Amino acid sequence: MRMRLPSLADYGAGWSANRRIAIVAITLTALLAIAAGVAWFAGRGDQHDRPTTPAATGSAPAKPAPVPSPSHEGSVPEPPQISDPVTYAKAAAAMLWSYDTRDTSRDQQLAGMRAWMTQDGTYADWPAVSAQVPDPLLWSRMADNRQHATAKITEGHFPAAFKEALAEEPSAITKAYIYAVTVTGKQKIAWKKDGGGAEDRSVTLAVQCRPSHDCSLASLAPRVAP
Repeated sequence: MRMRLPSLADYGAGWSANRRIAIVAITLTALLAIAAGVAWFAGRGDQHDRPTTPAATGSAPAKPAPVPSPSHEGSVPEPPQISDPVTYAKAAAAMLWSYDTRDTSRDQQLAGMRAWMTQDGTYADWPAVSAQVPDPLLWSRMADNRQHATAKITEGHFPAAFKEALAEEPSAITKAYIYAVTVTGKQKIAWKKDGGGAEDRSVTLAVQCRPSHDCSLASLAPRVAP
C-alpha cells in the first residue's frame, strides 16, 4: 500500500471557508490590499489564535500542543544559510518532500522541520508546516514498511500576482519581508520489497528574508495564480 506525506491539497481541507480567509489575510496586509483581495500566506489572526475563555465555554482552555525542539537527529537536513527567497524556498520544499522512516522518528522529523521556521512569532505558522507530517499511527506503519522519500526540485519562482502587487507598492514588503515562492518538483517514494513510485509536486511557500539575515520558513500558502 502506498503511503506518503500529506500534500498541500490536503492541508486545511477540514477548515471552514471563514477560517481559511482569515488565516490567509493576516500576512502582508498592505500587499494584500494592493492585490485586491488576492491571498498569499497562512498567518495567525487574533480571532483564531486568542484562547477561548472558561467563561465562554464552561471549561478550561485546552493546553497548547508541545512544540518539538529544533535540536534533533535523523535525516532532516539543517536549514541552509541563504538570503535569497527563491533559493531558500527550493531547499525548504525539498526538505518537506523528503523523509526517511528507517532512521528518523516522527518527533525527529518534526524537530528537524522546526529548525527551518522563522523565529518571528507574528508570522511563524508552525501548525501549517507540521501538518505535512502524518499522524503517529501512519508514521509507525510507514516505518514498518521502511518507507522513505527523496525530492528533485524542478524550479522556483515568484507567482505572477505577487510580482505585480510588489511592483505596485514596493515598500509593502518591508512590513514583514515575507515572499511568496512557488516551487515545483518530483517526489520519489520507496519502501521495502522494492516497492516505490513517484509523483509531481508543487507548493507555494511563505519565506521570510529580512535584510542582512538568512531566510527562514514562515508557512505554506494556499493555491495562488502561477
